[in-house]
Amino acid sequence: MKSTLTLISFIIFQTCLSSGSKPINRNDSLWNPPITNQKKIKKAYFAGGCFWCVEAIYESVEGVHEVYSGYSGGKTKNPNYNQIGTGKTGHAEAVEILYDPKVVSFGTLVQVFFGSHDPTTPFRQGPDRGSQYRSIAFYSNASERETIQQYVALLVEKEIFSKGIVTEVKPLKKFYYAEEYHQDFERLNPNNPYVKNVSIPRLRKFQKAYPELLKSNKH
Repeated sequence: MKSTLTLISFIIFQTCLSSGSKPINRNDSLWNPPITNQKKIKKAYFAGGCFWCVEAIYESVEGVHEVYSGYSGGKTKNPNYNQIGTGKTGHAEAVEILYDPKVVSFGTLVQVFFGSHDPTTPFRQGPDRGSQYRSIAFYSNASERETIQQYVALLVEKEIFSKGIVTEVKPLKKFYYAEEYHQDFERLNPNNPYVKNVSIPRLRKFQKAYPELLKSNKH
């Protein structure tokens, strides 16, 4: 019994923040992704808890070319993981999604967002707590804002969630890329305790619920 309780406690207290090494507070920890010149590629931005989880979910979606982890929604310039962890930057862990609109629509990406996390828990997602883990759907234009708002209204009308949706709908002002070691974290660190106990189960749950949206080579 004691060993079982110890295991449960271990799983519960494994969080996104505690499972990753913290970088030094220096600007040289900043990272930028490779430049893409594909004109057909569009970008979308969401925050739905630990970005390791959200990145892996969107990368499993057909039509998505790449997903990058980062920070957005706050005022601190060039934030890093240490600063984000304090909850004082105003930023949330977020992702940038590069996708082909001819294959997957922005509306479908919004569906993936609300279908892969709990939008009713303020400042919390799973075992992760703090303003950096809050739910945010970012928009870059009026059309995207309307798409998000209409989908939220539909979820409310159909009473999909038993509690009120607390997701923020905000204009994208700036997206800061997270440190390089955060990129593709789940894929590169399959034995990380948080990845094994939180990220992968969350991905599997999404894949089971939305098989029609997945790439044929999903992991």
